[in-house]
Amino acid sequence: MINLLLVEDNSRLRAALKTGLKDTGQVNVIHDCESGEEALEYCLASLAEDTRKNQDNFGAGSSPIPTAALMDVQLAGKMNGIQTAITIRRELPRFQVVFYSIQDDEAYYRDFQHSRILSHYAYVRKSNYLLPQMILPLLKDAIAGRSFIDPEIEVRVQEARLKEEQDPMALLEPNEQIVARLLAQGLTNEQIAARMGFRDKRTISRTNGQIYIAWDLSESTTDEKVARTRAVLIVRSGRLIHWDDFGISHVLDECGDWVPWEL
Repeated sequence: MINLLLVEDNSRLRAALKTGLKDTGQVNVIHDCESGEEALEYCLASLAEDTRKNQDNFGAGSSPIPTAALMDVQLAGKMNGIQTAITIRRELPRFQVVFYSIQDDEAYYRDFQHSRILSHYAYVRKSNYLLPQMILPLLKDAIAGRSFIDPEIEVRVQEARLKEEQDPMALLEPNEQIVARLLAQGLTNEQIAARMGFRDKRTISRTNGQIYIAWDLSESTTDEKVARTRAVLIVRSGRLIHWDDFGISHVLDECGDWVPWEL
């Protein structure tokens, strides 16, 4: 029997899922809620109760630890489903979860990509898995340590990954991002240092060096002026640019391959 945590912010759908999953005879919905915060609170409480009862040599607790979760990606509260799963997995490593979503928001795909959830999960569209009988195999596979992602969602996750790889600012720390943007406005190191409140302009020189390393400019040129100019081009274009030994610029195409940059 699967002890399921059901997290869905649509109360009508949550009730229908709860009934349908129970009717399979293989799922016991031990808790249902609308927010990630409440889901996390339940998991922590059940974990604490289980620990206490084991220490006291009691039997099974009244709030069993969930075997798995069926979780919408969009939830009430501040955390979405992906963030909730990450937080729960800190206490319950590789906690089994099936993400069940109708949302087509790139932010969720980026969160999933960053989560590094590698196993014990499924991520599917509601429209492709309408019935409890279709969800049950996903839960069983997640519990068995397997992973599955709906092909439609996988395409969107890869699109989000590629966009991020092409975003040069994603490779820089916050202070470095500010310096890079000021470089692109044509400010000198002294002006940037004054704008950011640094007493020593060498701080900006060191930051520039980190930007060049992150954008692979320190390898493609030994001239600081050339590296600075290329950094400005990267900021202005909003995409990573790679220069080969002949000075020919390349950018990533939609397949993630470096191709000559044609303006």
